[in-house]
This record gives sequence, structure tokens and C-alpha cells, in this order.
Amino acid sequence: MYKIIYMKADYEPWWQFDGWEENIVTTDVYETEDDFREAIEKKLTTFHSKYPNMETKDEIYYAFWSDEEREYCEACDDDIQIYHGLIIDKK
Repeated sequence: MYKIIYMKADYEPWWQFDGWEENIVTTDVYETEDDFREAIEKKLTTFHSKYPNMETKDEIYYAFWSDEEREYCEACDDDIQIYHGLIIDKK
């Protein structure tokens, strides 16, 4: 089974802080590797076209962002960056 998890948070997906699951937007499940590969290529292409910045880690975490997409953090008393993360889970 293959999963593509999309999360939106104020940190990159590889950090997976306590409660990170609350930031999951969607989880897509694929039974075959071919379906999975086709889906991840489409998602990566879509995210690349929407967000000018990208970093990856360990070939399973992808973080995308736009410098303009920020939210105010009351605890920080500052604006914080919002990240769109993809996590690949192959089990």
C-alpha cells in the first residue's frame, strides 16, 4: 500500500511535531506502485506550479511554500511561514 499525505502547517513536514496529524488536509491511498507513481508525479507538478519554493528530505518529505503566504502567530507576535507538505508512506 502507498500513501500520499498532504499537510499544511507552519513547519516543514519532516518535523512531525506532536499533533502533526491535525494538520493533514488529505490522505490518498494507492494499491499499486504504478498508480502511486502517477499520482505523486501529478501532485509534485501541481505543487511546483503553485509554489515557487521547495525543499525535500530523505526522498519522502516535500515542503512547498510561497514567501507571501504567512499567518500571524499571537504567541510569536510575528508572521510565520506556511508550508504545504507532502509525505510519502510506502508500507
